[in-house]
Amino acid sequence: MIHSKQRFWATLLVLVCLLAGPGAAWANQVLIPMDNTQKEHLKAYGIAYWLLGKQIEVDWLLNYRGGSFACEVAPGVENELAVRGVTYQVISGAQYNGILSEIADPNANMDIMKLEKVPKIAVYTPKGKQPWDDAVTLVLGYAEIPYDQIYDDDVLDGKLPKYDWLHLHHEDFTGEYGKFFAQYRNRPWYQQQQRESEATAKRHGFAKVSQMKGAVVVKMQEFIAGGGFQFAMCSATDTYDIALAGLGVDMVENMYDGDAADPAAQSKLNFNRTLAFQNFQLVRDPYQYEYSNIDMQPQERGVYEDNDYFQLFTFSAKYDPVPTMLTQDHEKTIKGFMGQTTAFRKQLVKPDVVVMGDNKASGEIRYMHGTLGKGTWTFYGGHDPEDYQHLVEEEPTDLALHPNSPGYRLILNNVLFPAAKKKKQKT
Repeated sequence: MIHSKQRFWATLLVLVCLLAGPGAAWANQVLIPMDNTQKEHLKAYGIAYWLLGKQIEVDWLLNYRGGSFACEVAPGVENELAVRGVTYQVISGAQYNGILSEIADPNANMDIMKLEKVPKIAVYTPKGKQPWDDAVTLVLGYAEIPYDQIYDDDVLDGKLPKYDWLHLHHEDFTGEYGKFFAQYRNRPWYQQQQRESEATAKRHGFAKVSQMKGAVVVKMQEFIAGGGFQFAMCSATDTYDIALAGLGVDMVENMYDGDAADPAAQSKLNFNRTLAFQNFQLVRDPYQYEYSNIDMQPQERGVYEDNDYFQLFTFSAKYDPVPTMLTQDHEKTIKGFMGQTTAFRKQLVKPDVVVMGDNKASGEIRYMHGTLGKGTWTFYGGHDPEDYQHLVEEEPTDLALHPNSPGYRLILNNVLFPAAKKKKQKT
């Protein structure tokens, strides 16, 4: 005798098949598992992007086997999967309908997100960026996801609305060139960066680079409010909010802009303008490799490479699809990694921010998300998920050695996020 609940789901499945039509209901599907059976987690995201580019709709199966992908069998798909080394299996339409039934169960914390649109991606990064600089460009290259490289000229010229997703390279939006003066001021790359930034500021009518960077972050705020998706890591997180809070305030000392900083700069900060942080204190020493007390310091964190981890939060897939998408992973405990900005001090994070990953014992947030107008932003602490203390002038990480990196997967969740069909959140 069939249990009443089983009878309900069996009836529902028959109705789904009838409504979809016999061809659609029983078409063979390609299932790309994203649990620990997957050999190339990072390249699987590139496959999803490639499928969308071929006008093939992708199902993102949230919380099903690590956030798996599925699509109908189509010419060339299996060959592309094989060439890229991505684990997959072809299953019957009946098997796939069984998976959909399992996901649809109200007691299952799973859901289906339709990916329909190819996101147009921009990475805000200088043309002369150094190869050690950026985890996002590394993983986009490894996953074979195309992107445009833009910088201050493009932002100030109003080109951001062309894009769906914007990544902020490990930038210093305060105009202090990463506060590298003490250690790297004689390096050719540092001097070149300063010359180029000053020339760009002058070209756009700004007396100082810090003023230009302030105008850039305002343009980026407009991009988000208009419906854009913005992602930032490392120093592009806290310096972004510092620049917003300090618009019109001289926070920069003379070695960076030719005159002294305003001694009352701290009292003039406006935290109503910021995305994520409030009530922070600036680090006024121009020789100290730090911007503010937003970033947790090594001596107070109480963790080292062998015990530095943070936990991903679990959200309701059916009721909170956005943070669920952004936390899809085959691991819930993520290896920590350092950066100029490593971890966000919990008490300085605004109460409306959605925390997605933290280390409760240390009182630090590592991964978080929020909304502004019609768009969203995500901040991710640290520099390189597979290099614990990635130093300036080191060789870039070889992602072929880390094809299943849980930390890098979080970046790629954000890349695919704009492809999702809009759903009304139920909370």
